[in-house]
Amino acid sequence: MSRIRSAAAAVAHLDRRTFLAATAATGATAGLGLAFGPGSGSADATQPATARAAGRRVVQAPAAPSTAGTTLESFSAAQGATGYRRLAGGPAWTREVRTEITGAKGGREDRRTALVSFVQLTDLHLTDVQHPMRYEFLRSGRAGAWRPHEALTIAGVASLIERINGLRGGPATGAPLSFVMTTGDNTDNNAKIELDWFLAAMNGGRITPNTGDPRHYEGVQNSGLKEFWHPEDALRDADKKLGFPRIDGFLEAALRTVNSPGLRLPWYSTIGNHDDLAGGVYSLGHNFYADFATGKRKLEIIPADDAERLFKGTRVGDDPKGVQMKALLDAHAKDMRTVTPDERRAPFTQTEYLAAHLDPAATGPGPVGHGYTKDNLEQGTLYYSFRVSQNVIGISLDTTDPGGHYTGSLGTAQLRWLERTLKTHKDDYVIVFSHHYSRSLDNMNRDPGRPGEARHGGDEVVALFQRHPKVLAWINGHSHKNEITPRGTFWEITTASHVDFPQLARVFEVVDNHDGTISLFTTLIESAAPHRTDFSDLSQTGLAALYRELSFNAPGASQKLAGDATDRNTELLLRKP
Repeated sequence: MSRIRSAAAAVAHLDRRTFLAATAATGATAGLGLAFGPGSGSADATQPATARAAGRRVVQAPAAPSTAGTTLESFSAAQGATGYRRLAGGPAWTREVRTEITGAKGGREDRRTALVSFVQLTDLHLTDVQHPMRYEFLRSGRAGAWRPHEALTIAGVASLIERINGLRGGPATGAPLSFVMTTGDNTDNNAKIELDWFLAAMNGGRITPNTGDPRHYEGVQNSGLKEFWHPEDALRDADKKLGFPRIDGFLEAALRTVNSPGLRLPWYSTIGNHDDLAGGVYSLGHNFYADFATGKRKLEIIPADDAERLFKGTRVGDDPKGVQMKALLDAHAKDMRTVTPDERRAPFTQTEYLAAHLDPAATGPGPVGHGYTKDNLEQGTLYYSFRVSQNVIGISLDTTDPGGHYTGSLGTAQLRWLERTLKTHKDDYVIVFSHHYSRSLDNMNRDPGRPGEARHGGDEVVALFQRHPKVLAWINGHSHKNEITPRGTFWEITTASHVDFPQLARVFEVVDNHDGTISLFTTLIESAAPHRTDFSDLSQTGLAALYRELSFNAPGASQKLAGDATDRNTELLLRKP
């Protein structure tokens, strides 16, 4: 597994007048060495970097840097001060220069050379909202246990992919984008149908986000329970009391087929706890979970005291195998709603997750397996390394703990593999990807498949990276909040989710400043949906805009997930190893 797979051919170093670029299957440049400064040309970076005309090779220059489509241009801002607040285009977010690790030297913008440019997606949480094993019944005690916008996750991700496809290159340098990495929680319920939707969204295709009865919605939004927003009903539910609108036709529109354009760039995949565990928390046992997930019983609400007690148990991690959850489901068996069974809701195993990625039909813009290989399938591992440019490798970790709980850790075998990989590629710059951030790697529950193997936490992983100074960045998600932390020799960069407001993805540009420093540029992007919503517009685009606005207004949602200005659009300085 220490063998590095090429994402595309490497390219030679460029000066300010000419460059050679290798193209991936989509035409995006993967091997970089692009020089920037006065005199650099411009071109559409979404087009192939090389072309042929009159029997000769025509070389194009990188696109001019552009803030178009990024939060450097505009950001969705709430109007008004109270109640249900509408969104509109607001002020741009600035770019902050961070020098906690090393200082910034003048004139670097005229010297810099791009090493790699790419996009991170995280915490998409593509959701089957009619799934029987959703924990929305906790909303009686916790408003944030259910999101009013969950039915629109597919429309939301299609719009985000549209935004990525429209970027002309790196906003800071204009360097062509090489690939997209998704850092876990791609699905919400560990359901096969959600995995199908995720792969179809990333690769392009038609997705009908409806399960159970194909003719009727069977979920909490037509349950008659006041704890949930009923968009098509006159019921004075808890959310309407807060100003949520009545939108006739919402549920039918939410279950309508969505057309995803699919990414034009090669993309890679990382697993998260919601991809691997029931509800992102429980190691329930496959048979129990499968029977309930595909069955005809759905629990929609429980008393607030029961909800609070179960919620606290999940927070402290005292029920990783779901004993309390099973007891609760048994106790409320008579309170459940009858729904239409659907085998497509069955949970997927790690093997099935790998096999789905490796299916040739899921290749899309590539690469085959999206980082995973047959070696992963044979060895039962979900971590890998890959070549992203001439002198940069990427490493994708599996930080979920099969023993249960939403926090993570690494097993000894993976930690040793990681150290071997770093030693083998000591001459390469390294970018590490994972779902969990370092402080959330504190789960020492043993893996049921490897009960004798120790688990290792975030402090140990940080120390390992600090012993290898060519590790430039550790990029992750999980918290649903933007946060950038200096780690002495590298930057840890955590990006907000695309399910909770502010619903963002992040563009990265790594450059050599040729003055003894390296800069990591980070730029946040929203989906391509309009800032303003129109409640009468139930088109795919209109629903994507509504997805964002509902997420802002979701009861119980934190308004601090955007982070501070220094956690958003940045230039992060590093000493060049």
